[in-house]
Amino acid sequence: MGLSIRAYAKQKGVSDTAVHKAIKSGRIPVEADGTIDPAKANVAWERNTSPAQQRKPEPVNPVPTPTPVHPQPIRQPSQRSTEQDAGPSMAGMPNYQMSRAVRETYNAKLTRLDYEERTGKLLNAEDVAKEAFALARRVRDRLLNIPSRMASVLASETDSKTIEAMLSQELRIALEELAE
Repeated sequence: MGLSIRAYAKQKGVSDTAVHKAIKSGRIPVEADGTIDPAKANVAWERNTSPAQQRKPEPVNPVPTPTPVHPQPIRQPSQRSTEQDAGPSMAGMPNYQMSRAVRETYNAKLTRLDYEERTGKLLNAEDVAKEAFALARRVRDRLLNIPSRMASVLASETDSKTIEAMLSQELRIALEELAE
């Protein structure tokens, strides 16, 4: 049996409205009976709420505690254990920080692509493909026209070196026309 929205808000130290917003946005799960399981909700709240928007609890003891001579490193719980603690409804969902990092990386890449396109470093792939296709078609047409133009001239020639020179000249002319 879970807590009511008001009871959970009081336990969490936030307003009822904050809990309602968290439920509505899907940041915390609600049980089938409409109550809130505090363990699941706390894990989901930490995972799905921006750290900048979370309230920091007031320190109970304002006097600083002395640090030990040989401090032991604090082990942070791994993300995997957090996902397991969250239960089946939260498994597989990235936390807020990871989602934000992915979004910011994606936006940075889009901005970079937009900049490179505007400065002329990038071209539209469809436009390049259309231009390449049109150029290849013109090359093909020019080269396929050579036999019909040269057939009668070459038929009267018997010297192979003259035929080769004439064909080379026609190929060069056809390709130079395409270069313009």
